[in-house]
Amino acid sequence: MSKSEAKPVLLSGGNPQIPKGYGNAPVAAYLKAMPGWKGDIGRRLDAIIERVVPNVEKAVKWNTPFYGMEKDRWFTAYHCMTKYVKVTFFDGRDLDPPPPGTSKYPQVRYLDIYEDKGFDEDQFACWIEQASKLPGEKM
Repeated sequence: MSKSEAKPVLLSGGNPQIPKGYGNAPVAAYLKAMPGWKGDIGRRLDAIIERVVPNVEKAVKWNTPFYGMEKDRWFTAYHCMTKYVKVTFFDGRDLDPPPPGTSKYPQVRYLDIYEDKGFDEDQFACWIEQASKLPGEKM
């Protein structure tokens, strides 16, 4: 197996260690490296985001896929935790209804997706549509 074909290292919680980069390729590498059922969730999240926001900007930073309307201004991201996939909405407090998970940052809200509970894809798509119209987080 060549170095370019080497399997990515999985960090704490099974989060893939993917080199940072912009565009679809690093996000596709992240999705491919997500373990087991989390990979299925990641591919569904990515497909919904692309469907709802056809010209979405993508990047991987800090071993996390980010989505935004312009480079370095992001409205959502997600990563693998031990027992769930954590979706971050950077302007989540302004979504209607706001996602259920709170943060120490008042504006940020989370959606935790567990293997046995699934998630409401229609509600997620609605949040993505709303989030894509908000300013997002500069990173």
